Amino acid sequence: MATNVPQDIQEIWQMDLDHVIHPFQDFESFKETGSDIMSKSEGSHIFDAYGNKLLDGCAGLWCVNIGYGRKEMAAAIAEQVVDLAYYSTFGQLTTPPTAKFAAKLAEYAPGKLNHIMYSTGGSMANDTAIRMVHYYWNAKGQPNRKKIISRVDAYHGMTYLAAGLTGIEFDRIGFDQEEEIIHHVSVPNVYRPRDGMSPEELCDFLVQELDDKIQELGPENVAAFIAEPIMGAGGVLVPPEGYHKRTQDVCRKYGVLTISDEVVTGFGRLGHIFASEPVFGLTPDIITSAKGISSGYLPLAATIVTDEIYDTISAPREDGGIYSTGFTYAGHPVCCAAGLKNLEIIENEDICGHVLKVGPYFEEQLKTLMDLPLVGDVRGKCFMMCVENVGNKETKEILPPEARVGDRIAKHAQERGALVRPIGHLNVLSPPLIMTTDEIDFLVSTLRASIEATQDDLTREGIWKG
Repeated sequence: MATNVPQDIQEIWQMDLDHVIHPFQDFESFKETGSDIMSKSEGSHIFDAYGNKLLDGCAGLWCVNIGYGRKEMAAAIAEQVVDLAYYSTFGQLTTPPTAKFAAKLAEYAPGKLNHIMYSTGGSMANDTAIRMVHYYWNAKGQPNRKKIISRVDAYHGMTYLAAGLTGIEFDRIGFDQEEEIIHHVSVPNVYRPRDGMSPEELCDFLVQELDDKIQELGPENVAAFIAEPIMGAGGVLVPPEGYHKRTQDVCRKYGVLTISDEVVTGFGRLGHIFASEPVFGLTPDIITSAKGISSGYLPLAATIVTDEIYDTISAPREDGGIYSTGFTYAGHPVCCAAGLKNLEIIENEDICGHVLKVGPYFEEQLKTLMDLPLVGDVRGKCFMMCVENVGNKETKEILPPEARVGDRIAKHAQERGALVRPIGHLNVLSPPLIMTTDEIDFLVSTLRASIEATQDDLTREGIWKG
């Protein structure tokens, strides 16, 4: 930690070091440096404990869509706390915000997705979806349908079952995984396609591979296929044109349910409350959502299902039988009040329209970084973008892990006043949806300077020759 630090900040830093186990913790570096302390926020900016102003290119963690410091959000939360801070929604109990927010979600969800089961995070939303799918097939008299197909490099969460759905190999190191019911098919990576395929050839291959996998497992044994519209933590991978529509057609051919994981893509990040149908032509059986659902102001998630699924699971299994699953904080009134206010702000300020207008500018400006020797690819859509850094642009060779290229770029960016997220050799950008073109210009120019500084570091240290 830096010298001449105020005593209260030093104490917080030490308490964190001594007691907090962080998600995705690099224990080696943490024990050496401890945590950066973030203390205040406003608009698209975060302020650390030392008063440094940082443009947040991460929106916290894909989630602070409406931006920080919204007084109207604070007022809505405070009012609900006073009116009714909590009550259980088990059985035949509800609260006004719980019911109102479910009705709003049903308005925006595509097709006949009209029924919501609440939880408090994306992992729980996906776990809930799988449990619901299994219950559904049991109720349909097809109890053998247990297998779930996910994708390599998918990210669906970190609870035990969700971690099994996740297909990122690095996230599995040291952990056990559910392997009996979960199976993975190939990643739709257009930048690194199998055998040099064109996007069209890759799409054909991936669709046929899914068909083959269902046949291999036996259609009578396959319950669902789960996919993110754009893969997030796996590298912001936009699939080939028509991929989602065609994979859904395969699933429907065999009666397999489709789950669209919109934990990241939902609530405006791609310019729509839900991106599945308007952007990708996908009308899934289930949508899972979290993150932007409350813009990160309070923990909230939703598993949204069709009328047909609801009608099936709501039929009693036996006399006195109940649907015996759920969570203490499901439909929490204060969280749902935050969700309602979040949607109100998105609607009133036409934040989705802003994303559709400014998002292409963000894409265009980021792609100017392609002239840098270290940058192999810039990809994504609207306010969900990624820069892939490589050691060789022609071969797409990745620098060795010890180069820590993504971390270096992020560190240089933070020193220059912007936060970008490092994931291995990638840098991900998912800023608040209120970001202006001036802020985009600052973020992109800062990222350029940070990549150039990293190139200089790697060359000086003999790790990279350029």
